[in-house]
Amino acid sequence: MISAETLEKIQPGVRVKVYDKNGQFEGIVLARKHGKEAGATFTVRGEVAGVGVEKVYPIYTPTIKKVTILKEPKRVRRAKLYFLRKLPVKKIKQKLGV
Repeated sequence: MISAETLEKIQPGVRVKVYDKNGQFEGIVLARKHGKEAGATFTVRGEVAGVGVEKVYPIYTPTIKKVTILKEPKRVRRAKLYFLRKLPVKKIKQKLGV
């Protein structure tokens, strides 16, 4: 389960590390959907072996052991950061001010 403090900090643009039963996954949160409902999710985009990978995690799932916030951006102007899919890593860092 994810703690209430961490749950509030999981917002688009935040760099997180998610520990689940399959291992760990690190990346940028692109979107958070459905608030605090039973079906609420957050999407994390990271790079595995040089390939962009996205994972959608349900917030209320027993498979997630822990979520660590690594970096928070200076400013994010959008609720969904799907445009980051097309950008290289250097441009992403410039856009988010990381």
